[in-house]
Amino acid sequence: MGRKHHNKKRSKSGGHPGTYSGSLDITRSGIGYVIVEGLQRDILIRKNDFNTAMHGDKVRVRVTKENLGSGRIEGAVSEVLDRKQTEFIGHLEANQEFAFFIPDSDKPMPDIYIPVSKLNGAKDGDRVVVKMTDWKAQSKNPNGEVVTVLDHRNSNDQAMKTILVENGFPLNFSEEVLEETARIPEQMLSSEIKKRRDFREILTFTIDPIDAKDFDDALSFRKLANGYYEIGVHIADVAHYVEFMTALDESAYERATSVYLPDRVLPMLPEKISNELCSLRPHEDKLCFSAVFEINSRAEIKNRWIGKTIIHSNHRFTYEEAQAIIELESGIYSNEILTLNSIAKLFRKNRFKHGAINFSSQEVRFKLDETGKPIGIMIKENKEANQLIEEYMLLANRAVAELVSAVKVNKKEIPFPYRVHDRPDEEKLIPFIEFAKRFGHKFDTRTPEGIAESFNKMLKAVQGQPEQHVLEQLGIRTMAKAVYTSSNIGHYGLGFTHYCHFTSPIRRYPDIMVHRILQDVLNGNPHVDKKMEPKCKHCSERERAAMDSERAGNKYKQVEFMQQYLGEEFEGVISGVASFGFWVETIAHKCEGLVTVHSLLDYDDFRLIETDYSLVGKRSGRAFKMGEKVWIRVISANLTKRQLDYEWVIDGQMRADQKNKPVKEKIKGKKEKKKVKKGKRG
Repeated sequence: MGRKHHNKKRSKSGGHPGTYSGSLDITRSGIGYVIVEGLQRDILIRKNDFNTAMHGDKVRVRVTKENLGSGRIEGAVSEVLDRKQTEFIGHLEANQEFAFFIPDSDKPMPDIYIPVSKLNGAKDGDRVVVKMTDWKAQSKNPNGEVVTVLDHRNSNDQAMKTILVENGFPLNFSEEVLEETARIPEQMLSSEIKKRRDFREILTFTIDPIDAKDFDDALSFRKLANGYYEIGVHIADVAHYVEFMTALDESAYERATSVYLPDRVLPMLPEKISNELCSLRPHEDKLCFSAVFEINSRAEIKNRWIGKTIIHSNHRFTYEEAQAIIELESGIYSNEILTLNSIAKLFRKNRFKHGAINFSSQEVRFKLDETGKPIGIMIKENKEANQLIEEYMLLANRAVAELVSAVKVNKKEIPFPYRVHDRPDEEKLIPFIEFAKRFGHKFDTRTPEGIAESFNKMLKAVQGQPEQHVLEQLGIRTMAKAVYTSSNIGHYGLGFTHYCHFTSPIRRYPDIMVHRILQDVLNGNPHVDKKMEPKCKHCSERERAAMDSERAGNKYKQVEFMQQYLGEEFEGVISGVASFGFWVETIAHKCEGLVTVHSLLDYDDFRLIETDYSLVGKRSGRAFKMGEKVWIRVISANLTKRQLDYEWVIDGQMRADQKNKPVKEKIKGKKEKKKVKKGKRG
């Protein structure tokens, strides 16, 4: 790639010729690489050319050298565009005059200088969370302040906070944000109420998890004189309280999402907003943004209205309570819940008929004691009560996206944060289809709709079959990831042409963006936001960071839980394969660990067969395949690395069968052995 080409190329962020923008990846050796979207080779950055940039930061880089033979480009960071992380965990080295913070990081980064006035009670040797406050270009070290002193006695708390900080989530809200939040009036102005459609006299209730405090959606229900049902989907009007371009708004945007760890929630918004002002708690008047539908008993939508409302929730249901009403067909507001459920089931059936894919996955929860230690495993089931709420949220999200997409400014659609899901990746789909054929499943690949229908036929056919788990998991892996973008390509998995997120503004920033744009549209004054796509990209990145945090938190709890079973044997299912080993998820606990190829060397030399999703022994031909049941022994549970190591138990099933034999059968077996021995002696 020659210099002439580079001079013509412009970076996607609007940089100058010879400059690019991308993410900085610093290796353990201290060399950096800037990963630029659309560029074949990463740009090498040497140690002295970081210009205050750190690992994960978005940077602008200036090309300094090109090797025409190898295609290698070298550069220097000219500007830090966005910090991935501003808070770090590590320990203090302090004296009476100043302190330095030494971060716990496997990536090279400088120590942070802490003035004595910014120690906030921390002492020499303490493990702390430090926020980097500034870093002047001419200075060798950044400046910072201690945010939190960590309790060395509570390893679980330290671990969860480390996960959040590593993924770029600040642990606390700034004083400015908290002060701004405290100034928000709790009293509703009568002038504001008069602008809104009043639903306070109409039956309204919430259905949420048993431990939820932030109720951001409610349903209202009544039968109309024309025989139709009026069903309202009411969403907390967070944008009414979180005003654009305030410190509170900027903080919410930076986080972009709440993070749900096994023992805590890191909220996107301060609790006064998420759990009080905006939470649709029972027996309280609340401001909402609502999508209201007139629907007949065949789930046909006859009319819809979208706008600002005021509601008064009559009752708070947990999912378990609503499920009991559905199953027993009795209880408070049972007629309303049963009618809502019958319509939701028709919506669901219709979605799958028109191209939605019916993937389902088990969600594992940990039962924790008062210290956060896992003492049990629970599997969260997706029952009819959950599906009821899901269908009405999908209905509202779709209706809002359809309304906004129809609005044009200068004959163009307005920038809007659509939630999109692309078609399956062909490279992943082809080997999966070949694999599914072995179990008798054929795929129609002529159209995207045909692929979706084939998936649904397969998923229905494998219910209760031995191959169910492997085909479901591999099928999910062929799918693209859903993201936010202003380029509406539709939502393949849901089978929707238009879709957005409108129903969870307490915990997702894109929903707040949708509320604001929707209000502009309803006011007849749609706003063209030229920065919509970067905002969408930021929200997608923070969503992925939250998912990484949640996975890491769950993995930590898995490792902590399995520590009590070191040396014990369990039956499991092979959940993944790689050239270096295979993963096994225990059936009893749903805890995943790795069996390394190295641990199998005494048995055979194994090689990965990618098209077969298996590891196969060269001499024996023994194959370890995705979905196969095997026995393993727990050999290591490393909390620091959040890693479980298993070893394959070659005669595990035989020993288990022997262990589970009825007592009489075992005694009979012993007697027969004695007879044989006597015969030999005779």
